[in-house]
Amino acid sequence: MKKTIRLQSTADGTGAGPEDFDLLVVGSGAAGMAAAIRGAELGRRVAIVEDGTPGGTCVNVGCIPSKNLLALAGHRHAARGGFPGLEGCDPSLDWTEVRRQKRDLVESLRQSKYIEVLASYPEITLLRGRARLTAAGGVEIDGVPHGTRKVVIATGTSPWVPPVPGLESVDVLDSTSVMELEELPESMIVLGGSAVGLELGQVFARLGVRVTVLELLPRLLAGEDEDAAEELRRQLEAEGLEIVTGARAVRVEERGSGVVVQAETGGGPRSFDADRLFAATGRRANTRDLGLAAAGVEVDERGFVGVDDGMRTTHPDVYAAGDVTGGPGFVYVAAAGGRVAANNAVGEGGRTLDLRAVPRVTFTSPQVAAVGMSPAGAREEGLDVEVSRLGLEHVPRALVEHRTDGWIQVVAETATGRIVGVQAVGPNAAEILGEATLAVRLGLTIDQVTDTLHPYLTWVEGLKLTVQSFRMDVSRLSCCA
Repeated sequence: MKKTIRLQSTADGTGAGPEDFDLLVVGSGAAGMAAAIRGAELGRRVAIVEDGTPGGTCVNVGCIPSKNLLALAGHRHAARGGFPGLEGCDPSLDWTEVRRQKRDLVESLRQSKYIEVLASYPEITLLRGRARLTAAGGVEIDGVPHGTRKVVIATGTSPWVPPVPGLESVDVLDSTSVMELEELPESMIVLGGSAVGLELGQVFARLGVRVTVLELLPRLLAGEDEDAAEELRRQLEAEGLEIVTGARAVRVEERGSGVVVQAETGGGPRSFDADRLFAATGRRANTRDLGLAAAGVEVDERGFVGVDDGMRTTHPDVYAAGDVTGGPGFVYVAAAGGRVAANNAVGEGGRTLDLRAVPRVTFTSPQVAAVGMSPAGAREEGLDVEVSRLGLEHVPRALVEHRTDGWIQVVAETATGRIVGVQAVGPNAAEILGEATLAVRLGLTIDQVTDTLHPYLTWVEGLKLTVQSFRMDVSRLSCCA
């Protein structure tokens, strides 16, 4: 039986009676912030509840600190000879100073983009504490009842460690703790060949750590184009990372001051040892002790909240948005979902979250970027497609930077020329995704992109050149032709 969130006044008498808030948002990450701001824009009284550090995953322990480390490791790699013309520059590194400046950056952005933003909306009240939906149909924060018309659950996810025998008895790093190491180890095993494991694995490899990546599946980045994943693997191995795919960890144990992982591989049993073990093996929803089941909100076996395309849960007054719903784990998807949830909860309603064109980036070097369907995915959907792939040696921007390893690929319907997917691997591959996402979302054709003016000596010009190569040999074109 579905239950209704009843309007209640606060127990200590400080509330506004039975209509304390129009919208109560649980969680202050990207989805929660977007939902609260949209509620305020609609003129509603909004509460946003946070029991930890404001800002959620991205600014505190995700996108911002990890990309900051990626940039620093990239500069060091260039100074050590990884970029023509910079050989011999000072590659010295003070890890303590690196951690300090990373924390300063995180604190600055948390203050300016979250705490101060919330303070700029008089309609939003920040409540500190743990929210819980009750079986009686109410909302409590640290046991104190609060009245609200609607609720948005936006509590995000946390790192998950797999149940490998022995893993519980060793000091395992996750994506949060690995960035706060007191000192750099000499060696590290990374469990997981997804974006997080590869990004941070490359960071530490470039900082001088011997890194071994163990991936359970037969290849890296299982959700991306196979050729792109193989090109990334080739370049990572050229930097010195050891990558073993098809490796199933069967036991972990301490040995001396380090750790040993016993694994089954395609070549038989193997033993891997290192100073530290970093598990980048996925995430689980932060829904424990929220009282969702008691309130009639359905979750799956991993705690993710089920929603429809309007972000509504199985409870008519409860919505959910962001990573906690188990959808694409990107901050921009979370924010879009938060806006949809607030619109439908306390606004005009009728909004849906459009996930037809979700851009994806793995911020390794080279980057792997994609939107829409791969050639294989398009054919699985029954589409007759043609594919154009252009090596970066044909892109002027890549030539002037001496960074020509990689390619851009466009997938288009054969009959109509409609672009249904774009994949790229190479330096700054992500920079073409803005236009590529518009092309896929709006159904632009090969001719429409070809006829659009593109600025010269930019990475995005490579997208136009790739589209042009459907019909001509671009090696026979002059600049900008």
